[in-house]
Parts: sequence; structure tokens; C-alpha cells
Amino acid sequence: TANVLLAVNPYKDLLQLYTKEVMSKYWGKNPGTLPPHPFAISDVAYRQMLRDRKNQALVISGESGAGKTETAKITMRYLTSMSRTDAAQGSRIQEKIIMANPILESFGNATTVMNLNSSRFGKYNEMMFNPVGSLVGAGIKTFLLESSRVVSQQKGEK
Repeated sequence: TANVLLAVNPYKDLLQLYTKEVMSKYWGKNPGTLPPHPFAISDVAYRQMLRDRKNQALVISGESGAGKTETAKITMRYLTSMSRTDAAQGSRIQEKIIMANPILESFGNATTVMNLNSSRFGKYNEMMFNPVGSLVGAGIKTFLLESSRVVSQQKGEK
């Protein structure tokens, strides 16, 4: 079974929900003991990875503007902060992933009938941990979502 978190983009800053203090409240807590939060899902995945010695996945899905990129940053920051990684090293790895995002999007976004900034690519952000739970590397893999638009466009699309 999997844990599911439904989140809605409030279209305003709610920085008080993502502080170090809030982050520490979710560390080691069972799901449901605190309000639903990306930190809760991240914590469960991290602990299961360490306990079961199996890869874990956080699937972040939604329409354009739903907050997928921000939610990915929030979960990566949690995993980086709570792992047994040197803070400076963890921040460098996380920053490299975040900084690569605009470059990748510049090659894959286009104008559609529904959206002025629609991505043609999906992203697979990967974080690699050693057996004791330290973040040791990360990567981004991209994949083409809509190959039909590579060869043709609908009326009104660019």
C-alpha cells in the first residue's frame, strides 16, 4: 500500500508551513499523527528505505501550475535535511537539482490551447542514499510526454 497526499496550490506564500521547526515535528512520526504534509510522506519514504533497504518513490503529479515543482523542492529539502548528510554537501546536491530545472524546462515548454507554458517533458528526480541514510548523489532524468506534438501541432499551438 502507499500513502497519498492531495495538495492544492494556494497561489500565495505559506512559508510558515515549511520551516525547520515544522520539519522537525514530522521527523519519525507515524502518518496521521500530524496534519497531512509533504514532510509526512517524505519521512515515511525515508524511514521505509532505511528499514527495508528498498528504493522508494514519491510520485508528484498534477496539472500545470498545481505546484509540482515546489512540492518536489519541499520533499527534497526535507530528505536532504533529515538524512545523515553533511548540511553543506546536502545543500549543494539539492541546489544542483533545483538549478537544472529551468534549463530543462527551457527546452521543453510550449504554448498550447490550454496553457501558455506547457511542458512536453516529465522529470524523474533521483536522490541516492548510502546504507546509513546519507545523501550521496542525485540526478534528473527527463522523458518526452507528448511525442505526437514533435511532428505536428494543433491549431493555436506553438
